[in-house]
Amino acid sequence: MEKDLTELQTLIEAHFESRKKDEEELINITQWIENRRGERAEQHRTRTEREKERQNKLAEEKARKEEEEAKRKADDDAKKKKVLTSFQCTGFMQRTDKRGGPKKQTEREKKKTILSERRKELNVENLSADKLRETVNKLWKSMRQLEAEKFELQYRYMCQKYEITILRNRVSDHQKNTKGSRSKRGLRK
Repeated sequence: MEKDLTELQTLIEAHFESRKKDEEELINITQWIENRRGERAEQHRTRTEREKERQNKLAEEKARKEEEEAKRKADDDAKKKKVLTSFQCTGFMQRTDKRGGPKKQTEREKKKTILSERRKELNVENLSADKLRETVNKLWKSMRQLEAEKFELQYRYMCQKYEITILRNRVSDHQKNTKGSRSKRGLRK
């Protein structure tokens, strides 16, 4: 009996010791979980702060780029206006004299000079309604005339292009025929 009693006591002590160890492990695990939660919360907070900073930087960069783009466009517009006013104020011969004689012009420059010579300033500030209607009708008629000329030129261009392709085909056919007749002549001799 005593033997059973001592064995039972050792089992009870072993059980309480293992339970004590389990409780200590449980306490350690809960502390680790709490620490980990705190670390994750801190990481999440720093991550959100970094994201906010990044978004702010991107917004500032975008605003800066838009501002630079607006400044660049304003500068380009100012340069264009300056060039156009210089085209309007001076004639072609005056500009070539200043440069030291006529120089070759690019197609763009030619177009600009032609347009500046054709373009007339409209002073519509002091005109009455009837005069405005007259000027609008004149502009409309001139625009219709220009559109008609444009259509005629396009039609003539298409006809000429068609004729050129026909002539090219005839030339190539003629060359093929002459090559074939030459080779046949060489075989007969």
